[in-house]
Amino acid sequence: MKYIDSIRRAGRSLKNAKARTLLTSLAIAVGSFTLTLSIAAGIGAREYADKLISSNVDPDALFIVKDKTVVGGSQPQTGLTEYDPDRLTQGGTTIKMLTQDDVTKLQARSDLSNVRPIYDVSATYVMFEGISKKYSASVNVYNPDVQSDVVSGTLPSIGGDIADNTVVIPSSFAETLGLSTEQIIGKKLTITVQKGLTSTDKIEQTFTVVASVAPSNLSFSDSKAIQIPITIAKKISDFSTQGTPAYQKYFAVTAKAKNSTPDEVKAALEKEGFYPQTAKDLQGFLFTIINTLQGIVAGFGALALIASLFGIINTQYISVLERTREIGLMKALGMRGRHVRRLFQLEAAWIGFLGGVLGALLAWGVGVAINPWLSEVMELGDNRILVFKLLPIAGLILGLILIAMIAGWFPSRKASKLDPIEALRTE
Repeated sequence: MKYIDSIRRAGRSLKNAKARTLLTSLAIAVGSFTLTLSIAAGIGAREYADKLISSNVDPDALFIVKDKTVVGGSQPQTGLTEYDPDRLTQGGTTIKMLTQDDVTKLQARSDLSNVRPIYDVSATYVMFEGISKKYSASVNVYNPDVQSDVVSGTLPSIGGDIADNTVVIPSSFAETLGLSTEQIIGKKLTITVQKGLTSTDKIEQTFTVVASVAPSNLSFSDSKAIQIPITIAKKISDFSTQGTPAYQKYFAVTAKAKNSTPDEVKAALEKEGFYPQTAKDLQGFLFTIINTLQGIVAGFGALALIASLFGIINTQYISVLERTREIGLMKALGMRGRHVRRLFQLEAAWIGFLGGVLGALLAWGVGVAINPWLSEVMELGDNRILVFKLLPIAGLILGLILIAMIAGWFPSRKASKLDPIEALRTE
């Protein structure tokens, strides 16, 4: 019997037991549905992470620390530890900080450029021109390498820094102040930093608001913090920490690779006791999280498939029992055992195919329906977290067909070994 004839005959046999075929296929469809959604979520999350990295991180950028625990190399030090003047303890965790000598050393390297310490800026309060109230707010250094979503005002192009007397604020501040985002542009903002709770020693720095920015779903920047120029951040940080162990100690520095690839610079820095992270490392970290979550979801789909395999085996065994005389007749007319085995395995393949297609179509329909809602809840903007691509889904369906054929091997083997005379005697 030709293979194509076997496929057709297997299909006709399943039509004669439509209810049983449909129920068994639905069991496969449950696993197919879960796995299709898992694949779509993995593709969508990877595409989003890729956009996130490419939109925000310069491929030559490096994030450099002195403590390996910061980049996940080991467990942070807690409890009683030997004193080190370059280590600071915050929240019970001791972290080795970069010193000014480290920064100077990094700035002198020929394979690095734009070395910028991450300054700790803690404002006591801020005030806006024409408003008598004092406000508490987070203050960060403006990062010229991070994309910001400008609501009003103007910002330099990527890579350009803001002027020393200017500041960028979150667009949400305007509503708190009872102003529009346009009205707040050009206003003066004064940041006051007091050294200690009881000290009268303080520093005030006045800026002009040049832009207000909104949260971006493709941005790493802190859109809820005031962003000030790095020169003023250094001035405030030195003032507030002078006379303390934190003076000219930095959690990390940012830099760009020059004349070499980021990986080559990373390898060279590691030999000197620094622990850099590249944009590729950040992407790998995000993908690891995505793969872990995808694996958990896929695990539930695999459990559903395992249960459905027993359903296929049971269905095929019942089919063999019901069609014993038919099998005997086929073998009496000259059909070989391997052809009988192939027929029953192809019936299992049809069940796997139908279940796979039904589950994939259902997952696609559900995904299309809930994608806008998921994007809104997760604040992804126009991005979609469930992305369906034909090739991975086709591969999944093919895999389900092969798994179904494996499950149908035992019943098909039983059918192929039936004695035709004994089978014809069966009532």
